[in-house]
Amino acid sequence: MPKTKIMTFEALLEKFRSLYIEDSINYELMSEILISHHSTAIEGSTLSEEESRLLIIEGLTAKGKPITHHLMVQDHYNALVEIVELSKNKHEINPGLIQNINANVMKNTGCVINTALGSFDSSKGEWRKVNVHAGTRTFVSYQKVESLVKILCDDLQDRIVNLKTVIDIYDLAFNAHYSLVSIHPFADGNGRTSRLLMNYILAYHKMPLAIVFKEERLDYINALEESRKQETTEPFKLFMYDQQRKYLQQEIDKTLQQDYIFIK
Repeated sequence: MPKTKIMTFEALLEKFRSLYIEDSINYELMSEILISHHSTAIEGSTLSEEESRLLIIEGLTAKGKPITHHLMVQDHYNALVEIVELSKNKHEINPGLIQNINANVMKNTGCVINTALGSFDSSKGEWRKVNVHAGTRTFVSYQKVESLVKILCDDLQDRIVNLKTVIDIYDLAFNAHYSLVSIHPFADGNGRTSRLLMNYILAYHKMPLAIVFKEERLDYINALEESRKQETTEPFKLFMYDQQRKYLQQEIDKTLQQDYIFIK
């Protein structure tokens, strides 16, 4: 990442922390709702941010919206809460953790899938037994999934305990996100699972969690594809750092506006 962008990100992060946002009673909850809203909207949920908030806090469903969209949001939120809790105990990054994240994401929207190679349950975090495509992209053969996830987890676990700087932490989180979604180990929920793995690494180091904004879904997909074409994670990391600068600035602006209103 260019040095100027690194400095901008670090400065925003420092200001964000200086405003004691993380000490706010509602900050963690609001952050998790926001992340769950955007992550599921990227995958097709039509709930608005306010509808997602009412669902999670008050259990209210939105009129005219599919029940599956409500289940997507609630399941994602529960999965996010769980990985944040697991991070407090420094849970090992292993294939079981990845499967558990996916099982939570797909808990109420997954199903048994029958293939020529046998059946597997997408609601239980089971590895896919089919080859998958997304647009023109063909992902790795299903026979390679389990071994590639094991290699990725071993690498992440070795590195997560030795990170020294904020940039090291975010770089690893973004690389993990890119690597897992590029393996595409599940029949469904790969994007949500990869974004949750990213946030597990950030929570592990007590960093503000990361978001991908729903309105930039196309840029997100293009950044992933550009990294695959160039065989480097740099395009994807540049996109992700831009997303985090946007998020941090929004949160800073909201807090300053609240302080202004209170003083006024």
